[in-house]
Amino acid sequence: MREGDGGVARIAAAIGEPARARILYCLMDGRARSSTELAVVAEVSPSTTSVHLSRLTAERLVKVTAQGKHRYYSLRGPEVARVLEGLSVLAGSAARKFEPTTPVHLRAARSCYDHMAGGLGVGLHDRLRDLDWLRVAKTESDEYEVTAKGAKGFGELGVDIPECRAMRRRFACACLDWSERRPHVGGAVGAALLDLALERRWVARELDSRALSVTRRGEREMLEWFGLRV
Repeated sequence: MREGDGGVARIAAAIGEPARARILYCLMDGRARSSTELAVVAEVSPSTTSVHLSRLTAERLVKVTAQGKHRYYSLRGPEVARVLEGLSVLAGSAARKFEPTTPVHLRAARSCYDHMAGGLGVGLHDRLRDLDWLRVAKTESDEYEVTAKGAKGFGELGVDIPECRAMRRRFACACLDWSERRPHVGGAVGAALLDLALERRWVARELDSRALSVTRRGEREMLEWFGLRV
């Protein structure tokens, strides 16, 4: 076995168990949940859920935060979310012709950990490329750079690009969307865009779901700013 293969196999095994997979995909909305809540999602007993969470924590797929007497679990970071999104794409790639089976409300707009996905996320990605706010950093790369035009536009919206660049994570990248099979914007810039959309009330989170609801204000202002028809 080559160096590193053992680690890959362990992580794949950790993700591959059905109850653990249900836990991980539940946490894809970026929110933290208690072991009691995750036991319901995983469809196993609380004691079994505790064992699964210990395994996921050991493999650095989830992290735990203590708040008083309670412990809350969330994904370790956007890199984990990106792997899970990619696995969803791979799992659906066996069909000869791609026909999305994603529930309509999730396909339209949802969060992918801390950035926007679904039709809304893909549409916004395409408009940012068309407007020359984002461009590929180098040939055959999934990394993006913000152009001078983009920096000006983002700044007018209230997105601090220097702050995004200073974060200890990927700056901006193409994240392949599992329901659309085309990229949406990930990285620090993608997270800043979701924060902006929530702050300006362009979208609202749905309760206990990754789905995002686009508001009338969001429809109007995203058309004004990006030429994006939602």
